[in-house]
Amino acid sequence: MTATAPNPVSYASPAAAGGAPFVTTPVAYDAVLLASFGGPEGQDDVIPFLRNVTRGRGIPDERLEEVAHHYRHFGGVSPINAQNRVLKVALEAALAERGIDLPVYWGNRNWGPYLEEAVTEASANGHNTLLAFSTSAYSSFSSCRQYREDYARTLEETGLADTVTIDKIRPFYDHPGFVAAFESGVREAIEGFLAQGIAAADIQILFSTHSIPTADAERSGARDIDWGEGGAYAAQHLAVAEWTMSRVRESLPDAAAVSWELVYQSRSGPPTQPWLEPDVCDVIAELPGRGRKAVAVVPVGFMSDHMEVLWDLDTEALEAAEEADLAFVRTPTPGVSAAFVAGIVDLIEERLQGRPNEERAHVTSLPGGFDVCRPGCCENVRAGFKPAAAGVAP
Repeated sequence: MTATAPNPVSYASPAAAGGAPFVTTPVAYDAVLLASFGGPEGQDDVIPFLRNVTRGRGIPDERLEEVAHHYRHFGGVSPINAQNRVLKVALEAALAERGIDLPVYWGNRNWGPYLEEAVTEASANGHNTLLAFSTSAYSSFSSCRQYREDYARTLEETGLADTVTIDKIRPFYDHPGFVAAFESGVREAIEGFLAQGIAAADIQILFSTHSIPTADAERSGARDIDWGEGGAYAAQHLAVAEWTMSRVRESLPDAAAVSWELVYQSRSGPPTQPWLEPDVCDVIAELPGRGRKAVAVVPVGFMSDHMEVLWDLDTEALEAAEEADLAFVRTPTPGVSAAFVAGIVDLIEERLQGRPNEERAHVTSLPGGFDVCRPGCCENVRAGFKPAAAGVAP
């Protein structure tokens, strides 16, 4: 008897288990798994939550307390859980409007409700073929592979690895529904500054995203694609920023004189570890020397107004702009806008229908929006490869 070769993709539906980068076979999913980071919902939750976030790194509570003050400033409550509750309701309504009968289960990586609770509940209800939508749009370890590792860990720890399958939607950084908020936000910011009498050449647009270790950035995305410096993570953000400015300039001729660049925020690693730069606040401090009088910060790396937006942009970046005597605007995130929620349903429909890649909506020309992640993508060099769902091993 000839032995059957194992499937290249573990924990996957039969359509995705073969390892093809794009799944063009319709899949009758039972439910959607809304997967997110999670956040504390009271002062007593803050340190336990941060212990979860930094598990395995041996960081003492005294150092965690240095980060905790961001949350304590807002009563110990991260807005992310409340935002996901609203998103879940909006997504369920949008699915129903299109006649798609799929329940939505919500689980977090670092705080309740946990992924384990969501997957266990789904299985108990007979929903075992799951399609995951994580609240991170770009390719990197922390925004993609770490979620996939948590899906695998969840299935193993709940004893559901032989019963439940979890596929994922493709990276959605350049889906029209996601980027719409950035385009309208930049246009409105420029129009507002112009109405104040600020010349277009005196306006700076800063597209801001979460900084990550440069080693992780370099390993982000499929290994067989030359992404350039900063890997897929930087390339994807730059492509969205370039598209946004191009669209704004088409409809607002004065915007041709407005300068822009990609910046980073929310660095959390030790000073000896290289992370992506420049920092948003450092750049803001330099702008008067460039002759700028106004700055609009665009949270291009973020889906909603969670803590990194409220603290790092609405608090610290605003303070930096005030110190530099600059007019300041922070533009909106996609949140639960109608365009974004409809875009999520589009992404779900792609997999329900097995839509070919060339027929899928996108605004950039970058490759690599894979349904099934490629071998070795988004490696964490500090922890190595762990079992992960929705991708070809390792």
